[in-house]
Amino acid sequence: MLLLGLAAALAIALLLVLTFRWVNPPTSAFMISARLDALFSGEHGYTTQYKWVDLEAIAPQAALAVIASEDQQFPFHAGFDFKSIREAVRHNAHSQRVRGASTISQQVAKNLFLWSGRSYFRKGLEAGFTLLIEWCWPKERILEVYLNIAEFGHGIYGVQAASQHFYHRDARRLGREQAALLAAVLPNPAHYHVEAPSRTVLTRRDWISQQMADLGGTAYLDLIENQGERHE
Repeated sequence: MLLLGLAAALAIALLLVLTFRWVNPPTSAFMISARLDALFSGEHGYTTQYKWVDLEAIAPQAALAVIASEDQQFPFHAGFDFKSIREAVRHNAHSQRVRGASTISQQVAKNLFLWSGRSYFRKGLEAGFTLLIEWCWPKERILEVYLNIAEFGHGIYGVQAASQHFYHRDARRLGREQAALLAAVLPNPAHYHVEAPSRTVLTRRDWISQQMADLGGTAYLDLIENQGERHE
């Protein structure tokens, strides 16, 4: 019976992942959770700002900024950056400030399908969804979904909604500095703010901008396109 239950759960997870390989997600687990939190806390004015746009309608600078900020090995790994994981483990063993090592693929798995938390059970589910996503989606699709469901502010999800909210322009018109500032708040959008950036956020923005240049600019995105061609 247990094996049947596990097989059924795996089948459902695979069906969900395969569905969103081609169907654009209408929402995410994190968006639903945030809306429920607002409802139960009595935040009646809460709204979800979420506008899906295809990858082609997002400025390459925005795509490069999130890679430079969150996962510079994104074109090369199979879901997990083990070097970054080892460095994070060593850092966390000697520091009170916890450093994460989640890849863009892991963040898509968590934000789209799961809930926040640090339990081993949730991390195990995240790892499973990450593997399914990497097996079933090309890198371009993973990046596209991430850019559309990442949280950039309170109730603001996706680079299109963020660009319109903070800059009053579509995501296709984002420049390097604007894209870098959006990416700078991704580690903790509840604490870091685009509209009133702290010194830490501005320093991080400048670091991301430099990393974008060090990666070779938007030509770096060709590596992801090449991965997609091999996937098909």
